[in-house]
Amino acid sequence: MKNVIKYMKGYKGIFLLAIISIVVATTMQLATPILIKYAIDSIIGSESPGNMQFLMDAFGRNLMSVVWIVIAINLIRGIFLFLKGYLSNYAAENIAQNMREKLYRQIQYMTYEYHTKKETGDMIQRCTSDVETVRRFLGVQIVDLARIIFMIFLSVIIMMNLNLKLTVYAIALIPVLFLFSYIFFTKVQKNFKKSDEAEGALTTVLQENLSGVRVVRAFGREKFEIDKFQKVNQDYKEKTYRLIEILAMFWSSSDLLTLIQSGIVLVVGSRMVITGEITIGTLVAFITYESMLLWPVKQSGRLLSELGKTTVAVKRVEEILTEEIESDHPNETEPEIGGHIVFDRVNFSYPDGKIALKNISFEIEKGKTLGILGSTGSGKSTMVHLLQRLYDYEGSIRIDGHELKDIRKQWIRQKIGLVLQEPYLYAKTVKQNIGIVKNNFSDQDIEEAARIASIHDNILEFKEGYETVIGEKGVSLSGGQKQRVAISRTIIDQDKRILIFDDSLSAVDTETDMKIRRELTKRNKDVTTLIISHRISTLSEADYIIVLNEGEIVQFGTHAELIENEGLYKRIWDLQKMAV
Repeated sequence: MKNVIKYMKGYKGIFLLAIISIVVATTMQLATPILIKYAIDSIIGSESPGNMQFLMDAFGRNLMSVVWIVIAINLIRGIFLFLKGYLSNYAAENIAQNMREKLYRQIQYMTYEYHTKKETGDMIQRCTSDVETVRRFLGVQIVDLARIIFMIFLSVIIMMNLNLKLTVYAIALIPVLFLFSYIFFTKVQKNFKKSDEAEGALTTVLQENLSGVRVVRAFGREKFEIDKFQKVNQDYKEKTYRLIEILAMFWSSSDLLTLIQSGIVLVVGSRMVITGEITIGTLVAFITYESMLLWPVKQSGRLLSELGKTTVAVKRVEEILTEEIESDHPNETEPEIGGHIVFDRVNFSYPDGKIALKNISFEIEKGKTLGILGSTGSGKSTMVHLLQRLYDYEGSIRIDGHELKDIRKQWIRQKIGLVLQEPYLYAKTVKQNIGIVKNNFSDQDIEEAARIASIHDNILEFKEGYETVIGEKGVSLSGGQKQRVAISRTIIDQDKRILIFDDSLSAVDTETDMKIRRELTKRNKDVTTLIISHRISTLSEADYIIVLNEGEIVQFGTHAELIENEGLYKRIWDLQKMAV
């Protein structure tokens, strides 16, 4: 409840008004049985009106006056019930909106390492289903808590004033119901957590399948994917069904207990009417109050079950909100970036202990091009990720004489353009994908960037040209077209002083590859470029080339120097020449 109440910050006044509204509505509801007792005993019968004498004085023995008062009371009750629903749901919807925005903002600034380990489907489920659980609790159950407490308290007081002996019989099983509700709460909490996690796993499988639909079709894995989905769907069904079974057990058992309790009141009350201990009107009022009393007691079980669900949901949301995020330190600066890069004895290991880079040292002058060659897992991508401060490192990386650790993360990332082998494109138009970095690029800027990336002519062949909507992740484009659109998106921003191509020319032919590199060189003479590639022809025109093997630099030099010396570079060069 502490965490739940924390989310109510800024809306506690609205919730207080909602609670006042439900208290007024409940008071109107509790007044009705007293009026019915008065009508039966004092208007139809001849009993003394007692505390209701003021009605007798005002209206005389008039049954219709009671009818109109009951109608008026219920009209007032309806108005305050509407206010309660409006206010609590207004606050809950705004809180849910704030939670979603807070979660989304948190996700944007969480560490790159966290995102590489976390399942996307589970994250989506926490930001949608879990937030909805909290919203529903705040919108309905938390105000009903005040209603339950007030109704139980006031009902018992009124019943004790009517007849103490019958009140004892009327509340005999209520402690049992409360105990049953608490036991039920603990069961629901545990099983809801299992169901929630199973739903997250289901969402993950669905998200992965939709994202990788081309791979599924290409390898004919539809049957395998269906079987995998059926397995997690079965698990989700079983855990959710178990939760429903527990709910059904509680409601059926609590219904039985409340019926027994109502039966006790009816039997004992009827005997007391026969013996003259109470009037018929008192018995009718008691039966009405008993139903009013048992409803909140039963509702407390529902409230506890929803609280159990909300507790789990809040915990899952809090796990994201309390996760470490990337933050700037006070001593971090925003220096001018030219592109002079120095790696000095850089080492890096992943959190699982795997060593990725060992004693990496090299220097690239501003405006020069560095080619990087190495086998899979040799540390190529890790090295360029360090340049964007996606990970911390040991040793020293300096850009224009400034230690990279002392440069603000967002600042350095604005100055470095990274094009991945598998670029992510949005389900927007080609024009929007290329110009997504900023909102002020002109059509001429976008077309110029596309020409340099050798994709302009292809775009003109599309049905709607630059206004063609590409599928999610660029599914409607070929691999080479996706890479070239991504290159256009990167180079359009003139603020980039360092460009990194992480095997991002692998899906284009050699001629197009050469054309793109020459256009880039012509346009960006002062931009430092790092090219990761397995294709020697792509690396051959670089000013320097380093060869990585198991996280270490094993060769360094120009293309002409490296093909003259025995080593990994020459072996790959010979193999690729033979393949031509």
